[in-house]
Amino acid sequence: MNLILCGMMGSGKTTVGLKVAELSGKTHCDTDDLVVEKYGEIAKIFAKHGEAVFRERETEIVKTLSDKDGLVISSGGGLVLKEENVALLKKNGRICYLRADVTTLEKRLANDETRPLLKDKDAIKTLTQKRAPVYESVADFIVDVDGKTPEGVAKEILSLMQK
Repeated sequence: MNLILCGMMGSGKTTVGLKVAELSGKTHCDTDDLVVEKYGEIAKIFAKHGEAVFRERETEIVKTLSDKDGLVISSGGGLVLKEENVALLKKNGRICYLRADVTTLEKRLANDETRPLLKDKDAIKTLTQKRAPVYESVADFIVDVDGKTPEGVAKEILSLMQK
């Protein structure tokens, strides 16, 4: 059984995913890192080919991960917006939505210039409003991350995985 972490950029998917993997003995994978490894920088993919091509490449990564077991998968922020990805991941996994308040996300991402979808100042708020209902609908469980340490969130997730 795999654990898939979804949520907005800046919600802590990678940091928490690494901590969950460490505490559980599972292997951590980050879909964004795997896309970069196989296809190159995300910002360059967006600039040269557009978001649709990036999303296709994400799905290719998901296809390879969905047949594996014992993984903690930190997904890209938009990965679960595609129903095909959700279906593939749920074949052998449970999805946890790391829910963060817009204020928390804005603080965490204030100086991040590497994310193609954060070009305008209201992007985080707009994306959160659009994506939160989808994250909630695909999640097997939800963990609020505001004001918690990565280790605290990881322990909460591991406890929920036991249920």
